[in-house]
Amino acid sequence: MAEAPLRVVPLGPDTWDAFDALVEANGGIFGGCWCIGFHPETGTPGLNHRDAKRERVMTDRAHAALVLDATGGAVGWAQFGGPAELTRIKHRRAYEAEPPPSPDWRLTCVFVGKGHRGQGVARAAVEGAVDLIAAAGGGSVEAIAETTAGRTTVGRFLFSSTVELLESVGFARLRQVGKHAWIVTASIAPAAPNGVPAVPGTIAPSPAAPTKS
Repeated sequence: MAEAPLRVVPLGPDTWDAFDALVEANGGIFGGCWCIGFHPETGTPGLNHRDAKRERVMTDRAHAALVLDATGGAVGWAQFGGPAELTRIKHRRAYEAEPPPSPDWRLTCVFVGKGHRGQGVARAAVEGAVDLIAAAGGGSVEAIAETTAGRTTVGRFLFSSTVELLESVGFARLRQVGKHAWIVTASIAPAAPNGVPAVPGTIAPSPAAPTKS
């Protein structure tokens, strides 16, 4: 019998328990981050990361495409939100040396739980985030991701998935900001009036970075 497909739902009050269980099962992720690391309050003395994340989710100030398996358990997610929600970025010094136009959205954290990697969860999460952004009106999206072609990488350190995965769903490289890190961008069309993206999981790419001669 074929394995049941993955399902993507928005992170929110109704799905907090599934998200909570996934993070707990993975030791709080990244040393207890609780996916708060890109929010502005990160680094506040005494901050309880779980409580801060829960408060954001319950008040619609944290967004993610949460991937569920056939049992209804969460197996991964892709975090997205506006720049005011996700103020912290990787490679900030290089980013701000030649800042791109401010995006409508950022895609900042793609996580897959232990025991579920290599099963298409990251792709489902990214495509789900694209669809949720489309449903919210679309707009420009930015991510900072790493290339993996031709090198060995440790998946848990690829915070925003990979350049190759993002390119496969329509993102384009804008500018390099690290040895393997690139700003990648895309423009997402709004969903159709019935709330369903015109082409689920796909986006219109932004212009690619110019090729150096």
